[in-house]
Amino acid sequence: MKYDFDEIIPRRGTNSIKWDLDEDPGILPMWVADMDFRTAPAVAEALRRRVEHGVFGYAKAPQAYYDAIVGWFARRHDWQPRPEWILHTTGVIPALSAIIKALTRPGDKVLVQTPVYNHFFISIRNSGCETAESELLYRNGTYTADFDDLERKAADPRVKLMLLCNPHNPAGRVWSPEELRRIGEICLRNDVFIVADEIHCELVMPGYRYTPFASLSEEFLHRSVTCASPSKAFNLAGLQVANIFAADKTVREKIDRSLDINETGEIGPLAIAALIAAYNEGAEWLDALNEYLAGNYRFLREYFGRHLPQYPVLPLEGTYLVWVDCSASGLTSGELETRLLERVKLRINPGAMYGGAGRNFIRLNIACPRQLLAEGLERLRRGLEE
Repeated sequence: MKYDFDEIIPRRGTNSIKWDLDEDPGILPMWVADMDFRTAPAVAEALRRRVEHGVFGYAKAPQAYYDAIVGWFARRHDWQPRPEWILHTTGVIPALSAIIKALTRPGDKVLVQTPVYNHFFISIRNSGCETAESELLYRNGTYTADFDDLERKAADPRVKLMLLCNPHNPAGRVWSPEELRRIGEICLRNDVFIVADEIHCELVMPGYRYTPFASLSEEFLHRSVTCASPSKAFNLAGLQVANIFAADKTVREKIDRSLDINETGEIGPLAIAALIAAYNEGAEWLDALNEYLAGNYRFLREYFGRHLPQYPVLPLEGTYLVWVDCSASGLTSGELETRLLERVKLRINPGAMYGGAGRNFIRLNIACPRQLLAEGLERLRRGLEE
């Protein structure tokens, strides 16, 4: 292999949230969305050159930054945003918070499809808004949107925004163009503005294709904003960089003002260098990464089929986060989290943190060398069987 994803890179003692949250060095983490792989060589080289320069003052994003983003989305996703639409910020979570504060008032409702990324709830609450939940339909071992319920929830005049997770975390769905159109049409009919969190857009399994929501029509483009970042795909979360695509000038100005108020619009020189290198030179590495992740998913499915067949593993279309139905255990996800941590020293994400619809599920991070994945699955088996 040109890129060695099997290499185990020691991370304990590096101030890693994933590895250093627990003082016990025997705990194996399979939780937070953070990969155990080195970033693309081109990104590492760009950072090395920037570090050798030795000066890390305040930074201004150059034209090359915007050109890299536009070129990447045009080549990779057949969508060409304009440079003037782009607002940079320190992360997708700060972006979501700034957008909600810019486009709502306290007491408004924000629509989400649960189970969904836990920080959606936090950003909504911190903005003084309320969450309106539309549960995804769980049938035949997978999830689909409940369009009838979504229409009912969107019809509430207090619902002003919808946070759309595309690809969906933790359900692992890569929404099809047809599904996205139905969601968009519901929101247009009910005057609900869409905020598309597309941070996992580069992490798609073979046979699936990510579609930017804003690329589907001019109406969708101007009645939505999109949040994206190379952080998940290139393992750059600690560098703190993300982008907001806002085609509507009035909306963009409101969000820009909100970023200023919250002081989250500035990014650093290392973030700029990393993004440019990732988008200009990282495509081959990303293709190899997705192939490796697909292999990890197949490995996990085969393991569950042999050793844990009573626990359905949901299809993984996108992300590297596997959603597992643990109803057969008779335990809540919180009880499972405690049991696995105490009995076999395995840390996972309990499904209840993604809303009530996840109460019987756990989320597993498979973005690690296969040897670590195998060890994690052995611990999981022991923890569920004991």
